[in-house]
Amino acid sequence: MKDTFNASDNYNKSKESIGYVSRKEATQKDYDRIGFMSGLEVHQQLLTKHKLFCKCPAGIYQKPEEYDAEVIRHMRPTLSELGEYDGTALMEFKTRKEIVYHLSNDTACTYEVDDTPPFHINNEALDIAIRISILSKLNIVGEVHITRKQYLDGSIPTGFQRTGIIGVEGEIQLKHKKIRLIQLSLEEDSCREVSDIGHVRVYRTDRLGMPLIETVTYPDCVNPEEVKETCNYIRFLNRSTGLVRTGIGAGRQDVNVSCRGGSRVEIKGVAHTKWIPELTHNEAFRQWALLNIRGLLKNKIKDPSKWKIHSKELNGLYKPVNPLLKKAYINKHKLVVVNLPGFKGLLSHFTQPGKMFADEIADRLKVIACLEKPFMFHTEELEPTLSQDELSEITSSIKTADDDVQIIFWGPEDDIKTALETIEERCQMAFEGVPNETRKSFEDGTTIFERVLPGADRMYPDTDTAPLPLANDYIEKLSKETPPEIIDRYHQLKDWHIPEDTYTYIFSRNYYPLIEKLISQLKLDPLFIGTFIGHTYKFVEGHYKSSDVRYDKIIIKMFEYLQKNKLDLELSKYMIPVIYEHPKMDFDSVLSSLNFKIISEDDLISLIPFLKEKFAQTGKVKTPANEINWIMGELRKKAIGNIALTTLAKHI
Repeated sequence: MKDTFNASDNYNKSKESIGYVSRKEATQKDYDRIGFMSGLEVHQQLLTKHKLFCKCPAGIYQKPEEYDAEVIRHMRPTLSELGEYDGTALMEFKTRKEIVYHLSNDTACTYEVDDTPPFHINNEALDIAIRISILSKLNIVGEVHITRKQYLDGSIPTGFQRTGIIGVEGEIQLKHKKIRLIQLSLEEDSCREVSDIGHVRVYRTDRLGMPLIETVTYPDCVNPEEVKETCNYIRFLNRSTGLVRTGIGAGRQDVNVSCRGGSRVEIKGVAHTKWIPELTHNEAFRQWALLNIRGLLKNKIKDPSKWKIHSKELNGLYKPVNPLLKKAYINKHKLVVVNLPGFKGLLSHFTQPGKMFADEIADRLKVIACLEKPFMFHTEELEPTLSQDELSEITSSIKTADDDVQIIFWGPEDDIKTALETIEERCQMAFEGVPNETRKSFEDGTTIFERVLPGADRMYPDTDTAPLPLANDYIEKLSKETPPEIIDRYHQLKDWHIPEDTYTYIFSRNYYPLIEKLISQLKLDPLFIGTFIGHTYKFVEGHYKSSDVRYDKIIIKMFEYLQKNKLDLELSKYMIPVIYEHPKMDFDSVLSSLNFKIISEDDLISLIPFLKEKFAQTGKVKTPANEINWIMGELRKKAIGNIALTTLAKHI
């Protein structure tokens, strides 16, 4: 090992070599250069009373410590309809996970744990799924065929998810382009994960089986902001029906990303749409970096088929000095050094901000071999953990060459074989470029390996559920009950001159119908109402304690009250914080709590001459603007609700 190599310099040089730019600096030219391409799978829980295939209530959640029973399962793969195993199922089987389910009698039944066949599909959920499919311009299928989709991560006790396609080949209209839709499916939601430590994974079953729709797009997005806009549009479209759940976890999205020469990678369970631009940007450049690594490897190693790692167990060969290695010895873990021939400069190659290729290996070891971090050192760390002497002693125990790098890892004896296989497998994948995989997202825009990307082999027909025909008159009836398209609502807001910075809030909370009623029924000024909802009410919602009720009807009644009593609408901005925290309080009491008194316009105007004289005695600079501002300040509190401030200013 030569001292001239500097891992930190190599990391920065590799970052420059792929032409990485931050998202804030990136332009469409950068995304075209790497061939950015992305699509979405948007999941949305439906607002139904019961779960999809049983009569358990939907939308009731249990606390982590509240459960009535515990079920333990060990998953194993099954053959697909074509007699083949899915790669994801085989990977999950390799982890040897013990799956523990916490069941509550209030939210789960024997169907949830696969002891009872499915009941008839929830008709309420089917209605909603068809309505949203129609709104998405999808072609509704003639028959719904329920299939089984394998999930061996334990998120569903049966080992598969029941799902059925409702509509195919549709489109949505964004501001500047159309995005094609592949399909919309109706399926049952999975469990909520409690913990995942070592070989034990724990789930809660309260969310399991809740009706969920999945809208899948083609990879038509050519930059990160377009992906976010598409996702928001689909979520707003779903919410516009008023038939879907809202809140944490009710809407989730998986984002598919690739670059030119790369392959489809799925970023799983993105919690917030605001994360999407950073995540997709970094994933595209991560793939670009992996393709660069492939090129470097092919220049170094002419015959990848002969490439192999070699390793040596260190227990008993040397006395550890590093505290982590000492702890590994105390815990009776096996300590292993692995040599990667020709990989010098690649472990410290940039992949994502703050991450390198060594993290690609470590992440897989965590998931597949179930090693708990920290469990690994390597010879290209940016900030070396092992002293040079200890590192030299470890690497001297194995045959190496100048162009090699080494990994030192430790873990339980039963996991060492799987770990070695995983290291070799991930390094061999580097010769191919970008492996198809599912990755877990983080708020900082980075991702980690979660599992192998599922393929078609995980799908097979559900023998417990007969095909469900959809009659034309049934579909036509539902099509008459769908709301206007989001793009039409967008254009209407623009025609009303409502500020565009309010649109996301209005659509995400589905407040467009409320705004429309206030404008059409009460004949209120669109600009005032739009800014009231999009600015004032948004602020109140974020800063005051809610009483967990829907305020639409209360807001309408508040404006009716103001109109009836001929009070200025500005008063609504002061009333709404009180109403938000005390929705049952009558409006007279709300005004009393604000110390509001009705004063006639004439009485207010009669005070102006007196205040003009008083201003002259203040010693302030005598200009018309100063005089108006001072008098407005004196009368403002009395004026609000009694006279429009613009009218008062004219009188002054």
